[in-house]
Amino acid sequence: MASLAPDNRVTSVDSNESFFSKASSSRAKDDEALKWAALEKLPTFKRLRKGYLKKADATGAVKYEEVDIDKLRYADKQLLLERVLQDIERDNTIFLHKLRERINNVGINLPSIEVQFESLNVEADVQVGSRALPTLANFTIDLIEGLFSFILKPKRRKLHILKYLSGIIRPSRLTLLLGPPSSEKTTLLLALAGKLSPHLKVSGKVTYNGHEMTEFVPRRTSAYISQHDTHYGMMTVRETLDLGGQCQGVGSRHDMLVELSRREKAAGIKPDPDIDVFMKAVSIAGQEASMVTNYVIKVLGIDICADTLVGDQMRRGISGGQKKLLTTGEMLVGPAKSLFMDDISTGLDSSTTFQIVSCLRQAVHVLDITVLASLLQPAPETYELFDDVILLSEGHIVYQGPREHILDFFQSMGFKCPERKNPADFLQEVTSKKGQQQYWENQSQPYEYVAVEEFAGAFKLYNADQHLQQELAVPYDKPKSHPAALSTKKYGLTKWALFECCFARELSIIAMIAMTVFFRTKLKTNSVEEGNLYMGALFFGLMTIMFNGSSEMLMVVNRLPVFYKQRHQLFYPAWAFSIPSIVIRVPLSILETLIWVCLTYFVIGFAPEPDRSVVILLFF
Repeated sequence: MASLAPDNRVTSVDSNESFFSKASSSRAKDDEALKWAALEKLPTFKRLRKGYLKKADATGAVKYEEVDIDKLRYADKQLLLERVLQDIERDNTIFLHKLRERINNVGINLPSIEVQFESLNVEADVQVGSRALPTLANFTIDLIEGLFSFILKPKRRKLHILKYLSGIIRPSRLTLLLGPPSSEKTTLLLALAGKLSPHLKVSGKVTYNGHEMTEFVPRRTSAYISQHDTHYGMMTVRETLDLGGQCQGVGSRHDMLVELSRREKAAGIKPDPDIDVFMKAVSIAGQEASMVTNYVIKVLGIDICADTLVGDQMRRGISGGQKKLLTTGEMLVGPAKSLFMDDISTGLDSSTTFQIVSCLRQAVHVLDITVLASLLQPAPETYELFDDVILLSEGHIVYQGPREHILDFFQSMGFKCPERKNPADFLQEVTSKKGQQQYWENQSQPYEYVAVEEFAGAFKLYNADQHLQQELAVPYDKPKSHPAALSTKKYGLTKWALFECCFARELSIIAMIAMTVFFRTKLKTNSVEEGNLYMGALFFGLMTIMFNGSSEMLMVVNRLPVFYKQRHQLFYPAWAFSIPSIVIRVPLSILETLIWVCLTYFVIGFAPEPDRSVVILLFF
């Protein structure tokens, strides 16, 4: 019996600990319920800007701290992301499913976009031979031909870029755009995003949910991710993403959250606190530091360089691969529901590309996003992540449909992919004249080169294309389109808000220049007898101050590619970019002139009267 006493005591202690832990958990749940009930009594506007973050105190007990979403601290954002996304590959899917489950619980449909293109044909009139060179003589001749085009028709050759393409890019399906170099993948992506040059001749039709391009703003509805990495070198990675998120706005997130909150309150549904804080944080427009930025940084794996300058030709910054990830993230922070991504894997290793495509696949399947991504040489494991494939070669669509059937189509044409061959490499080589013969399957018959036009013609008789043509023949039911799917506003924020964003960026760029301040100096008066010296001093001072501004011309020219990219994506209008630059530089010019006059006026020996110095200041 004595030997049983210690065991009885242990059992008693365990039961007491279990009792207290259950009591603590019960108190935490009661505390959460009371706070949530108080939150639901607030007006809608205040309720959407309040939330509760779960935190652990010194004893390990969970408590709920009320936070203001507008003033959410950086540490709180990081704490929330670390809790819901400890492992990106595993937790991101769970996190996205929780978001979708909350939306589905109240019967809200997410906006989705189906992009259709029919008989899309793109042509260009180009010069050939020596006339194609950008010389002064050719420029003059082209200018004259343009002025007198109604009399003298310029002799140019017509270049067919895209040749009567038809197809569908579906939501909730990740589509891969494959093709050898010079297959015009970029032109197709630009045409679908509504960003083709006006100098090209375009025919055919591109529709979003059955709506023509003129019925909405395609550059706000979709996001084109360029293969060129153009960024401001003096901004950090986080600042670049924050600026992109500010300018693009939040789209329909806020309106959806208002309706979601209303339905949950009516149904008595209490959401997960972490999901609630995250959705409220990403629905507030105009934030200088957005929760979406932190999420994208973590998903893309660029948190190690988040506070590093991007860099350019004049200063060291992040690596080329990190710039490619930044280019992708700059568009992902926006609210666009359709993404057209051009060679996003250039400069990235296969594992990083796999992680990005895997995260895209999760978002596409869960949130009904439309994605058409162009990859140059995807690895086999990356290729397997895609649902559909579009194979483009020489301006023709050779195949479009499910990824599982594309190899069967080419086998029906007599070409078989070897077992150990990467399917993506096979698809890009089988349409080329140099690499096609090695895949000829029937060795008993003589090989003959199969041109791209023959592949495209054979695909029109294939089952996948026949189903596609049947779908294109039926017009899209416009009433089924979600009201928030297509954007009708040109910009994501008000004009004044865009001006404030650009103004804040200019302040951050010139901060280092503004730090260079003259402290004080000892002025000494001299008398000068020759008048020519005064005229020379005035001329020298005027030229110095005038040409000091010429050193900024290189900075302005280097910033133009970034300006063109962000203007074409409708981040902001041109005046919002130029006016802050001018306003910021006017005080600096005045300050520079004032310093010059103060340092040189009495040293040179000008008249000591104060009013004379004001005249010189106005002269400069």
